[in-house]
Amino acid sequence: MEKKFCTAVVLAAGQGKRMGTKVAKQYLEIGGRPLLYYALEAFERSPLVDAIVLVVGSGEQVSYCRTEIVDAYGFKKVGRIIPGGKERYDSVFCALTEIARGMDPAAREGYVLIHDGARPAVDEGIISRCLESAKRDGACVAAVPSKDTVKLADENGFAAVTPPRDRVWIVQTPQAFEFPLIYGAYRRMKNSVQRLEQEGIRITDDAMVVETFTDKKVKLVEGSYENIKVTTPEDLGMVETFLGLRAPR
Repeated sequence: MEKKFCTAVVLAAGQGKRMGTKVAKQYLEIGGRPLLYYALEAFERSPLVDAIVLVVGSGEQVSYCRTEIVDAYGFKKVGRIIPGGKERYDSVFCALTEIARGMDPAAREGYVLIHDGARPAVDEGIISRCLESAKRDGACVAAVPSKDTVKLADENGFAAVTPPRDRVWIVQTPQAFEFPLIYGAYRRMKNSVQRLEQEGIRITDDAMVVETFTDKKVKLVEGSYENIKVTTPEDLGMVETFLGLRAPR
């Protein structure tokens, strides 16, 4: 299959309020390096990824990330560092717009991997599986089968539905797409934000944008149980153990 340009979008604009620290969680140190370093390192190392767009908080975070992370650790693929928006989908749309208007034209005809910078344990196997699925299926997400029984609650907090466990997957990132597909879906979504709010629909990931605004099905591909999102202080110890098995550059 002909190789097309692949851009990784790494999202690091969140405040991480549940972490309960003054420092945003993406800049907390694990193993002597900022949490964000590890996701960037995975995409920097990958021969499948051609460029990285890093989305950070507004204000001084752009210059801080350029000096203290990208330049300090020699990340050559990070060609764009841009401020994000209020919501996650705003940040993703900023990155997609940057790719569409400001990058190599080949990027607009290729693939995009959208990843949470707070998932430091992403690895080459996950990247490869996601990209292969994007080439084959057009849209996919990394995910793992649920180990637990899941129940859906009614409006009063009572168990209403128990879906078969073998059909329940826990969605992760990266989420990978043909660029024209995801960019078109996001543009339609941005034009419908007011309607979505009125209907009480909350966009929580990129796959949901594709599912809502296109007729494309999103494939679930094998992620990893180690590919957790660092959200609370308890997560730091677990991810430090996972990353301890790797050797940094």
